[in-house]
Amino acid sequence: MNAVSINDTVCLRQAGEQVRLEVAGRLLWCHSPEQPAVFAGYGEADIEMQRGNFRIRDYVQERVALRHARLHEQDGLIELRAWAEGPVLLTLRLDCQGERVRLLMQAPQPGCNRLWLRLPAQADEQVWGCGEQMSYFNLRGRNFPLWTSEPGVGRDKSTWLTLQADNEANAGGDYYHTNYPQPTFISSRRYAAHLVTTAYADFDFRQADFHELQVWAIPEALEFFVADSYIDLVGLLSRYFGRQPRLPSWVLDGAILGLKNGREHAEQHLQTALEQGTKVSALWCEDWEGLRITSFGKRLFWDWQWNAERYPDHQAWVASLHERGLRFLGYVNPYLCNDGPLFAEAEAAGYLATAAEGGTYLVDFGEFLCGVVDFTLPAAAHWFETRIIGQEMLDKGLSGWMADFGEYLPIDVKLAGDADPMLEHNAWPVRWAEVNARAIATAGRSGDALFFMRAGYSGVQAHCPLLWAGDQSVDFSRHDGLQTVICGALSSGLLGNAYHHSDIGGYTSLYGNCRTAELFQRWAEMAAFTPVMRTHEGNRPDQNLQFWQDPATLAHFARMTQLFAGLRPYVESLIDEAQASGLPLQRPLFLHHEQDPGCYAIQDQYLYGRDLLVAPVHAEGAARWSAYLPAGETWQHWWSGERFEGGQRVEVAAPLGQPPVFSRVGSRWQDLFERLTVR
Repeated sequence: MNAVSINDTVCLRQAGEQVRLEVAGRLLWCHSPEQPAVFAGYGEADIEMQRGNFRIRDYVQERVALRHARLHEQDGLIELRAWAEGPVLLTLRLDCQGERVRLLMQAPQPGCNRLWLRLPAQADEQVWGCGEQMSYFNLRGRNFPLWTSEPGVGRDKSTWLTLQADNEANAGGDYYHTNYPQPTFISSRRYAAHLVTTAYADFDFRQADFHELQVWAIPEALEFFVADSYIDLVGLLSRYFGRQPRLPSWVLDGAILGLKNGREHAEQHLQTALEQGTKVSALWCEDWEGLRITSFGKRLFWDWQWNAERYPDHQAWVASLHERGLRFLGYVNPYLCNDGPLFAEAEAAGYLATAAEGGTYLVDFGEFLCGVVDFTLPAAAHWFETRIIGQEMLDKGLSGWMADFGEYLPIDVKLAGDADPMLEHNAWPVRWAEVNARAIATAGRSGDALFFMRAGYSGVQAHCPLLWAGDQSVDFSRHDGLQTVICGALSSGLLGNAYHHSDIGGYTSLYGNCRTAELFQRWAEMAAFTPVMRTHEGNRPDQNLQFWQDPATLAHFARMTQLFAGLRPYVESLIDEAQASGLPLQRPLFLHHEQDPGCYAIQDQYLYGRDLLVAPVHAEGAARWSAYLPAGETWQHWWSGERFEGGQRVEVAAPLGQPPVFSRVGSRWQDLFERLTVR
């Protein structure tokens, strides 16, 4: 027997032709000729992009099992061959870096561009993660392609809405489409696995006895993290990927009002909201740089300079907002429309990516064309940080912005230094986050200015202070409506993203699908128990209900903002906890109740910290709602005061204005919670 023992917990051994990696008593990798764990091959991809939606097909020309392994004790090196006397096709080298156990990978033979890795699984095992997944929290029984893209409209191939979007622009999406994929998962066996790669990948959890990880390149490493509890495991991952920057304190003052029709419109509806008692922290005016009208709806003018017609005397106005205790937020993305002056400036300096045949590469964003600022070129990134974010935004009064469209990098673009766009595509959201974070740091505004993103990938956690759930449909639908926001927060939160929020009322309104007062109110009820409350007028504001148009909706919204602001002391304690331990604010029930099997199958409720349980109503017309309460605690219903023993599902009245929320009896925050429910 050959064996390599790094310490008391890590052991790599070979007995006969079987090689096993065990960490803290868990079998994490096992390979033998009869059950090979590694396959190598070659494939040809066919990829088409239409406005951020990708059609990806692969023709696998060859897939070979690397059945024969040899372990070298002296350096922990595993040589893998297709046949016993054949050439070495892949090597794995055991390497322990603090909390990580790594299998470093190298392919001595050129030509391999597909790799399949199998990890041992158990029939009853559950897995979570893979970035921000919107449809399924437990990933078991499905495969998940990992490629940052538009999630799509409807995301359910059985619905008319998705069919219409597919027919028009290949934009319907499916359950696995996400702005934020990540090749990382957590197992109920209390370990996490991570592939160090930015290549296209597909994590397949459909088999009872193994998980298969496919990747379109040789990854740098397969990494494992092991802990005795899920809380400790989340802490390890958040420390590795980087703790999210702390949220600015001003966001807890109240809601961020999304208003995008010029200064007069913003002032008018801000005043209406304040008169009704709405707690407001900021105005978010996406149209600070102007609008253009397209068939999709009202779109922004992507040139990132103040539009004086829509926002006259903007610096004095923003200063007056600050005097009233309000911040001003805007919008930006890493593209420049070719009919704006910044495009010409960037093109003349050589900061835009080019086409393979020469000339500036232009991306069709739906009735307008844009250049791609090439962030692989340090000078281009620095120009965007200083010229746009620094001079045009921070210096002129913005305290934050939506940093959009990190997922759109085309795969046929030519980048500086011949960087491979197939490998850069998934890395682009992280590069984009770094640009925003550096610009804020350079301006001395870290911890004060806030940007939020929907796109992400491994490592975005260290730079982006806030995730936003993307462009949900304005409805209660299973795969693209209100409840998907909960699933997205839980999946991304386990991977070190502590702060998550969404567009109240959804965003995408197409084919007659329009926001109702009930939907807005239910969404606001959930948003009151998230780190940030923010409204959005949507892609078709004139066709959808806005909070100021209906007195009952406005009164309800004002009450939810008061709850949000009233929770400030509790939420500040959760932010402290996130900075110290990496724990997300919105948590799956099992994170604090590992021994309760009833907690594991739930993806439409969450713990807000340890002491609050939130079960948002996500169905139209519901007057009562059921919630599962974790065992081992007594839980008090916020509105009736009734107490329930945990370990059971209970049903409570859930009229509009009384979202199903329960507090843990014995919490040091119980007095605060009870004060907030006094009417």
